[in-house]
Amino acid sequence: MLRTHTCGELRKEHAGSEVTLSGWIRSIRDHNHFAFVNLTDRYGFCQVYFDENLKPQLEKEAYVQLKGEVKARPEKEINPNMATGEIEVICKEMKILSRSKVLPFELFDKIDVKEETRLKYRFLDMRRPQMIERLTMRSKIASAIRKAFEEMSFLEVETPVLVRSTPEGSRDFVVPSRVHHGKFYALPQSPQLYKQMLMIGGLDRYYQFARCFRDEDARRDRQLVHTQVDVEMATTQQEDVFRAVEHVMKTIFSDVLDVELKTPFPTYTYDEVMARFGIDKPDMRFGMELIDCGEAVSESGFVLFENALKDGATIKGIVAPGCAAYSRKQVSKLEKYIHQFQAKGLVAFKVKDGKLEGSPVKKMSEESVQKLYEKAAAQDGDLLLLCVGKSDIVHRSLGELRNYLARELNLIPEGEYNFLWVIDFPLFEWDEEANSWTPMHHMFSMPKDEFIENFEENPGDVKAQLYDLVLNGVELGSGSIRISYPEIQKRVMNLVGMSEEEAQKKFGFLLDAYQYASPPHGGIGMGFDNLVMTMLQLENIREVIAYPNASNGMFLYDGSPTPIECEQLDELHLNVVEKEEDEEANNEKSSEE
Repeated sequence: MLRTHTCGELRKEHAGSEVTLSGWIRSIRDHNHFAFVNLTDRYGFCQVYFDENLKPQLEKEAYVQLKGEVKARPEKEINPNMATGEIEVICKEMKILSRSKVLPFELFDKIDVKEETRLKYRFLDMRRPQMIERLTMRSKIASAIRKAFEEMSFLEVETPVLVRSTPEGSRDFVVPSRVHHGKFYALPQSPQLYKQMLMIGGLDRYYQFARCFRDEDARRDRQLVHTQVDVEMATTQQEDVFRAVEHVMKTIFSDVLDVELKTPFPTYTYDEVMARFGIDKPDMRFGMELIDCGEAVSESGFVLFENALKDGATIKGIVAPGCAAYSRKQVSKLEKYIHQFQAKGLVAFKVKDGKLEGSPVKKMSEESVQKLYEKAAAQDGDLLLLCVGKSDIVHRSLGELRNYLARELNLIPEGEYNFLWVIDFPLFEWDEEANSWTPMHHMFSMPKDEFIENFEENPGDVKAQLYDLVLNGVELGSGSIRISYPEIQKRVMNLVGMSEEEAQKKFGFLLDAYQYASPPHGGIGMGFDNLVMTMLQLENIREVIAYPNASNGMFLYDGSPTPIECEQLDELHLNVVEKEEDEEANNEKSSEE
């Protein structure tokens, strides 16, 4: 037997027991004639005493098996910071099972090491207690999700991993077929079409932990490969999906974090959250809502405001609490931040002695300054920041600035989890580059009843039975009630510029399935990695994934992607066209940036 107990298992009641432990020697505290070792495994740490005869065998981070006696520590030597802090093991014999090279970094929680190094040596990074705890929590959350769905009679069903390439918004990862020359599979961006066919197939309630693949640039909350908690329900309405998802969330927060959520979650329309918070995934843990200032400054005499309003621009603002002391340099830093969202700048007013101050005040009438002050409802010591421009740019810029300021000013309370549903998304949005209408989410979402008859007339006004689940400013999931009528589906495809012939070619298998009496159905796809990250109150999704890709799309632990052998290329009838050196260098530079 290689071990009788784990390193985190022993307690005071084990005193006097003979035990066998196996683990890594994480640290050695040498006291000349004896030494203390922290022996560790996934389950925790245990202090082990070595006398001067056994001490010479000690090697840091070696994996060892030892036998010894559990001894209760004297009260003054108890370590309250360790689960096993009331005991130590007196080692009687030890065997080194495996030796370690010098580590590239220390395996403690607080380490100063580049993320690239951690990802390259991910197998070592996982030994750190922090990473073990995060992956353990991920497993517990997955178990609670399964428990909740099974309580509601959902079936866990696996959908295909090799699928037909279809346009779903991002580039597909494609897989060449060796057997079928010149043809390709794709790795699924989501199980969307296949879960809909499960409903037509009569499975009624489905879920799975689906691996989804998207060939796109990596960012903080997105990986080339991510795990999605995928859900679909037949004979359902929007509220039925909400109640099912709320039961899942209530279960996992209670079982894993011992947090009791209030349900049902509040519901807001897309138009409302955009007007109040500027973005469609608002963080509701703090205020600082957007203020519509257009009417207040419409007759201000300030040329910037009046000309902008004549041109149909939007003027909105936010109040940064306690920031009236900001210097011009600090305001410029805020302006630089919103430039990335195409905003041109900010108009700043300081609030002092119950009135607005600042250079813009000199260009405005007293009446309009007072109107703006009353509209802002700001307090002495606050800073009012106005943004002027196109509606979508103003909303996005102020929405992102709101989140930025909340972090900078420590306005976000710890330990709070604020869920909400955002409903009634537009079904279509205008793509200026393509000069055509395109689905805001995807083309399989059902228009709201009042738009079904003539949605082609004013596509920009059409609302869909589309909804997002948001937690603390993170979009956890997106879903909809699906189109289950082939005639409506063809109309939507036609509106976004897809001919009937092209629709049949790309989606014929789904359209054909519709011909066999599809029940009304809907569902949602929830980002499992995002959920774990948000529950653990982390900022980087790579911290909750065992084997994530780096920011440049490389998997550093195995060096992929890599070239393949010529024989493999020949079998697949493929030829690699070399890039020109300058182009390749530019791409590498872009990846690094």
